[in-house]
Amino acid sequence: MRIALLEDEKELAQLFKLWLEAAGHSCMPFSSGQSFIKSVSRDSFDLLLLDWMLPDLNGDEVLKWVRQHIDWRIPVIFVTVRDEEKDIVYALENGADDYLIKPVKSLEMLARITAVARRSKLNATENKIIQVGEFRINNTERNISRNGEAIKLTNKEFELAAFLFSNSGRLLSRNHLLDSVWGRGPGLNTRTVDTHVSRLRTKLGLAGEYGPTLKAIYHYGYRLEILPAYANSMDVA
Repeated sequence: MRIALLEDEKELAQLFKLWLEAAGHSCMPFSSGQSFIKSVSRDSFDLLLLDWMLPDLNGDEVLKWVRQHIDWRIPVIFVTVRDEEKDIVYALENGADDYLIKPVKSLEMLARITAVARRSKLNATENKIIQVGEFRINNTERNISRNGEAIKLTNKEFELAAFLFSNSGRLLSRNHLLDSVWGRGPGLNTRTVDTHVSRLRTKLGLAGEYGPTLKAIYHYGYRLEILPAYANSMDVA
């Protein structure tokens, strides 16, 4: 998963980042509420980890902003020293999905992240079949068909299509797509995403003539939009 971490203690942020990346996640740390909000407003993540006591905005203020401005209900977990019951209740009642009290152990943090992701249905389509209207995406056999007719895609085109269909309706930044489908490596940049998206539009017929539409969001990324009639026919097996 792609995780944004808000933690002003540098050594602790580095430790959390080490744990998360060792578990296969991507982690982007921030030391202030303002820098965190600025990045989250122009980029997309799968999960947010928030400290409460920060040098500028408090974590509860950041949570409030996230719930008011992010168009997809991204999971949020607090990781903080504040251990009073009233603080825990306040955070959970105002949009947090879980609450960890420092000092926190690595295995517990990773387990809580996995549990929250499962409840939020993140990565829910791994090794499963997605049916959207006439489209059928088989993640086990790594193929996609429309009306029963197979569509020939390269490996990366299939991975991008599967990721987009499993996150339909969600606004995804170019960097998020790059991290999730390609990973980071030399020679990779967001133009790679744009090129593959253009090919998918043509091969899958996602330009808006009918069915799902793959839309570009100016200066941000892409969103696969599903018409209501199609949304009612979505299924994951």
